[in-house]
Amino acid sequence: MPARTPRQGVAAALAACRPAFWTIGAFSAVINVLALTGSLYMLQVYDRVITSRSVPTLVGLTVLMVGLYGINGVLEWLRTRITNRIGLRFDRLLRAGVYRAMMLVPLRAAGRGEGHQPVRDLDQVRGFLMGAGPAALFDLPWMPMYLGLVYLLHVWLGVMATVGAALLVGLTLLTEACSRAPTRAAAASGGRLATLTEASRRNAEVVRAMGMEPQLCATFEAASARYLADQVRAQDVVTTIGAVTKVVRIVLQSGMLGLGAYLTISGDATGGVMIASSILTSRALAPVEVAIANWRGFVSARQSYGRLKDLLRMAGEPDLPMALPTPTIGLTVEGLSLTAPGRTTPIIRNVSFSLEAGQALGVIGPSASGKSTLARGLAGIWQAQGQGCVRIDQASLEQWPPGQLGAAIGYLPQDVELFDGTVAQNIARFDPEASSEAILEAAQSAGVRDLVFHLAQGFNTPIGSDGHTLSAGQCQRIGLARALYGNPFLVILDEPNSNLDAEGEAALTAAIAGVRARGGIAVVIAHRPSAIAAVDQLLVLANGQIQAFGAKDQVLAGLAQGKATAGGRESRPPSPDRSGRPPGPAPWAEGIRMPRVDSGRLGAVLNSSETRL
Repeated sequence: MPARTPRQGVAAALAACRPAFWTIGAFSAVINVLALTGSLYMLQVYDRVITSRSVPTLVGLTVLMVGLYGINGVLEWLRTRITNRIGLRFDRLLRAGVYRAMMLVPLRAAGRGEGHQPVRDLDQVRGFLMGAGPAALFDLPWMPMYLGLVYLLHVWLGVMATVGAALLVGLTLLTEACSRAPTRAAAASGGRLATLTEASRRNAEVVRAMGMEPQLCATFEAASARYLADQVRAQDVVTTIGAVTKVVRIVLQSGMLGLGAYLTISGDATGGVMIASSILTSRALAPVEVAIANWRGFVSARQSYGRLKDLLRMAGEPDLPMALPTPTIGLTVEGLSLTAPGRTTPIIRNVSFSLEAGQALGVIGPSASGKSTLARGLAGIWQAQGQGCVRIDQASLEQWPPGQLGAAIGYLPQDVELFDGTVAQNIARFDPEASSEAILEAAQSAGVRDLVFHLAQGFNTPIGSDGHTLSAGQCQRIGLARALYGNPFLVILDEPNSNLDAEGEAALTAAIAGVRARGGIAVVIAHRPSAIAAVDQLLVLANGQIQAFGAKDQVLAGLAQGKATAGGRESRPPSPDRSGRPPGPAPWAEGIRMPRVDSGRLGAVLNSSETRL
């Protein structure tokens, strides 16, 4: 039976904290009972101590009052610490899943503009759980108990307290209705502002070189103004209703004193009843005021909770397939069709071919023909549409455990991005158990060992968050070493020589030859012939479909003669049109420039870095 990965959704994370919530509920019950201490103390002092003038009674009541308040303070302290631990545990349970989903969801659906929003959502929910809001929500159910005690003191005092409580509850509902839309708008505008800020930071060189600061500053100011306006609007709603709530509570508390005084004068109540009813009413309504003061945080946390649920649901958490033997046989592509996330039109359609261990495939074609899309499909970055699939040793990519599949694939994208860390960490894919021998082997396979040794701190050279420590060519060569780390079976290189000099291209050719020699498979997306000097198979893509596939010499010979070879069979060009003029190049050959050479000069053409495919 295959092992199952632990499913940890947002609801499951809250459910894991359920025992702590029950503990908070129990503490809240005791705290709310102990909160009666002040009212009962006042009642006894006014009705017993003053009338009896008994100092021992006063001392006994005072000692009891201090002890009960001390217990109340300890429980309040413990409840606060527990709510803090709930927030931390919630964050710990979801942190890895949110990070994984933040990287995975943009590869499956549109929405790359989310940026850091999932992390902010997690922070928002954690912050609410660690704040005063949950305690107020636990105190709200005890409001009827306090109102009932006020009724026991006198029915008219209870009626006034109930009317005031109903008014405050109505204000709470009004806060919910009025704050929902402004809070959602503030979250959306804040996300757009953060995305713009991050994009400006990443492209600071372009902005500076082309004088884009005024335009982007204007855009930033507009986005910032919109965000601040949304923030102020949301804050105004909560603070306005909060101010009204505070006034109502103070007026009600004073009104309770006035009504209590009237009842005392008329002989229907005592002075202790007057004071105790005021304190009980204040305690009954305090959670409502606290809840309204924290309502904006509650609404934001609820919206963040919903977004996190959607995010984790989109990312999914499939069953972990069982481990498979290390791949050694070959790569098979069956009817592969791929669509960009969020789009419906396929970029490549019905692509099929197979490679055996020890072979290397060069993929050429005009721009926008689907070459990089094919690379993403082979690496499992984009999911196949329909019945198509990619198989390694006859097992589809979905049947491989993610960790094992990642170790079996080396991938070098067009735009190489290195992470903030040392050169060694980037080469080792941040594997904490990576050995020095494995890192040196990968560097040697990519031909970058001497290059790294000439850096200021060698393999311990920090790259930095923006990678400015290294040149574009150095980043590409270290990215190649990262792709070769661990001797993966399938190595996919997307335009691996776009930033390389002659020395780097020679190292690239040797690296591809090394992959073949050890029984691996290399797939090279190329525009320059030198990138495919070490491949033995060639595939021509155009308009998302295979136009030619077979042995490199045969396909290139067909290109040089203006013909296409598919599967070793020659596809003859169309006959001249009615005017007698020979036809132009085939549509799939547009953008592919190859000088007409005989087979004897073919090797020289492949090694020419000036020739464009």
